[in-house]
Amino acid sequence: MFSFFRKKPPPAAPTEPVSPTPGTSSETDSRPIASAVAERQGWLQRLTQGLRKTGGSIAAVFTGTRIDEALYEELESALLMADAGVKATQHVLDDLKQRVKDHKATEPAQVKALLAQSVAELLAPLQQPLVIGQHQPSVFMVVGVNGAGKTTSIGKLTRHLAEEGQRVLLAAGDTFRAAAREQLAAWAQRNEAAPASGLPEAAADQRVDIVSQEGADPGAVAFDAVTAGRARGKDVVIVDTAGRLPTQVHLMEELKKIRRVMGKAMDGAPHEVLLVVDGNTGQNALAQVKAFDDALGLTGLVVTKLDGTAKGGVLLAIALWARERRGPDGAVQAVPVYFIGVGERLEDLETFDAREFAQALLG
Repeated sequence: MFSFFRKKPPPAAPTEPVSPTPGTSSETDSRPIASAVAERQGWLQRLTQGLRKTGGSIAAVFTGTRIDEALYEELESALLMADAGVKATQHVLDDLKQRVKDHKATEPAQVKALLAQSVAELLAPLQQPLVIGQHQPSVFMVVGVNGAGKTTSIGKLTRHLAEEGQRVLLAAGDTFRAAAREQLAAWAQRNEAAPASGLPEAAADQRVDIVSQEGADPGAVAFDAVTAGRARGKDVVIVDTAGRLPTQVHLMEELKKIRRVMGKAMDGAPHEVLLVVDGNTGQNALAQVKAFDDALGLTGLVVTKLDGTAKGGVLLAIALWARERRGPDGAVQAVPVYFIGVGERLEDLETFDAREFAQALLG
């Protein structure tokens, strides 16, 4: 069993620093860590660039020299324009004012640093690892509205899994849209071409399979996929579904049916119900999260398209809602954001880090 999270460099041993001889194992071992750090820094730069409109607006609030009511009013406007929503904006402002009072902050730069802390702490419950390996196979159901990027996100998620040596079976559950089946098949082929560090060479050609039935009942495809995943010894089964609006009651009922059918194919399935949300949809994204959660009981989110025109503040609204969400046992249980995406490339989907996102959001 392993968790999907950014692998951080191990802490340095408490010994005297030694400069390794060029070409020694110490120098060689440090290269993967340095490469991983560089990749993550590059990712953070792309995320910051994607949220530049929001970051620029918020950063402009702190260019003055005074901490007064005008500063808070400007910050309120910037957060509302960033799609944070009224409740989340008020929560952040109230929390920030208390922090300013507690820390006796006197400079705008200090207030901005306190704002970053406030936003990161609000977002922190959304940062949770996606755990793989508790079930054989782990079964994912992926849902969302049309155009949110479900199929593309599945392709990118499959890349992450394949790189960890996981054998994946994809199910084209959007059976009446030929383009969806073709797109999923193309992603499977792209992932086959990518290197798989965790698999022996002989198993590389078995990493990603696909189940597709043109015009078939989506529930039947999901059932067959889970059954095939178990029979073939797959580690993960990912079921794509047709895009639909949460207001389309009959289609939401069909999603519930697919979920039930997957449970008949394997007790406890699906183990993850992931909603893919377009980061450009603003407060409508929160409405989607609530509606799909009510219907299916979401276990995680993937937020896409945080590049270009996305404002990003809706994650604050989702985080505030998550503080009051109750799980099946009645306890508070947030819906985590497992991944966020900033582009179309395979590597443009990355794990969500609350502090990194706060930094990018605030410019």
